[in-house]
Amino acid sequence: MSLIELRNISKSYKGLTLFENTSVSFEKEKIYGIIGHNGSGKSVLFKMICGFVFPDHGGIFVNGEELGKNRRFPENFGIIIDKPGYLGDKTGFENLRYLADIQNKISDEKIKETLEKVGLHYTIKQKVKDYSLGMKQKLAIAQAIMEDQEVLLLDEPFNALDVDSVENIRGLLKSLNNEGKTILLTSHNNEDIEVLCDHVFRIRNYKLEQIK
Repeated sequence: MSLIELRNISKSYKGLTLFENTSVSFEKEKIYGIIGHNGSGKSVLFKMICGFVFPDHGGIFVNGEELGKNRRFPENFGIIIDKPGYLGDKTGFENLRYLADIQNKISDEKIKETLEKVGLHYTIKQKVKDYSLGMKQKLAIAQAIMEDQEVLLLDEPFNALDVDSVENIRGLLKSLNNEGKTILLTSHNNEDIEVLCDHVFRIRNYKLEQIK
């Protein structure tokens, strides 16, 4: 059984047709790349898979359950979609602790460990409002992975990262995949896609077509 399956979905968003009667499935423990021009629907695709928006027609199934029927948001998903909202007058650690308190699944030590993995030292007293764009991106990645989510949906995870940070995050994602995580990501950098992805889908003519 597929981990994620889109069955004959169609979707218009803000007056634009993005998908028409398209179907695709994603298997466990793979890294998938989604590519397409700006406005082609990559972010909306991820929002549908998360249950933030629903297709106009067709269905989206996660572990065999259709979103919007018995479940709105799938369990064990870590996501980066659009720009995450943070408390600007708090540190990165304080922001993640606040988010972690919602489910109370992880310790302070786990948060500190995750910050170190993405290249943010937990001892930094700097407020998030004073973070660079790259630091905010690292914080977003930390938020997505800190609770050991089984599936990661990462929309442009390498935005604003310097060369060394890109290499670090690529290595981190490979390591997470080797641990059994399933990853769907988008990137405008072809090298990210080539280096990381087992399979690649392009959004074209309102369909998802597999090119790798």
